[in-house]
Amino acid sequence: MKAERFRFDGSETCEIRKLPCGAGDEKENKQALAARTAENLEKMAALQDGFYADGREGLIVVLQALDAAGKDSMVKHVMGGLNPQGVSVHSFKQPNQEELAHDFLWRVNRVLPARGHIAIFNRSYYEDVLVVQVHDLQEGYRMAPRVLEDSRKEFFRKRYRQIRDYEEYLYENSYRIVKILLNVSKEKQRERFLERIETPEKNWKFSPDDIRERRLFDEYLDTFDEVVNATASRHSPWYVLPADQKWYTRYLVSEILTAELESCCHEYPKLPPAARANLAACRRMLQEEEA
Repeated sequence: MKAERFRFDGSETCEIRKLPCGAGDEKENKQALAARTAENLEKMAALQDGFYADGREGLIVVLQALDAAGKDSMVKHVMGGLNPQGVSVHSFKQPNQEELAHDFLWRVNRVLPARGHIAIFNRSYYEDVLVVQVHDLQEGYRMAPRVLEDSRKEFFRKRYRQIRDYEEYLYENSYRIVKILLNVSKEKQRERFLERIETPEKNWKFSPDDIRERRLFDEYLDTFDEVVNATASRHSPWYVLPADQKWYTRYLVSEILTAELESCCHEYPKLPPAARANLAACRRMLQEEEA
């Protein structure tokens, strides 16, 4: 699987600036990879049917990225072919007052999928160690002095540990987590921002706040490195994927999710003998109706 080269499970250090943002030589294979993506989407739909019927595992897909990296279109084009009955999408924005009155994982726990279901987190609890850290938002939290008196470094070191423990807890309770970081270049982000400004149908997607965040581009890259290295694990790895060419990113995500669904439990439940005998009786009654 080509996406393996972008996988981080804690055994190697992530240095995001050394990773590609574009498709590179794979541009020559665009047509073939687009066809492979379509095949993967069909496989995902078939696998999800068995995954849903089996009901022994839950799957959580975490999408993190800077603005204009393509999270929304990724959800639409890669996950759009799944059965919506078994999929939920949650966007985690700046926490409201009720959410701030609880621990930072509270709002995530509220939307965990049932086993047999898939949840897509468009941004996630990782915002609490990304945006919060870059903007030092923790300084305004209403928490006990014993918590806030920690140094900035110690505060987030504890959060990393809490996230690792939480993800391992979910894994031990029959959930799988796929964490995807879309690695967009600063130049490509600029192009997409300009497109949003110049295209009336896309104006709604742009906010002046995007410019403020763009000024912190390099600081976010440093924080991404720290977060990935602190929270990548064997059971909950990160995939840091090139995001400048959306067709290539979609191909990689389709490969990752197809492989993950193949690893999940997706057997159709087998009925016990008594239930099978009852089905046979029902079939006879229906056949007799025809006669």
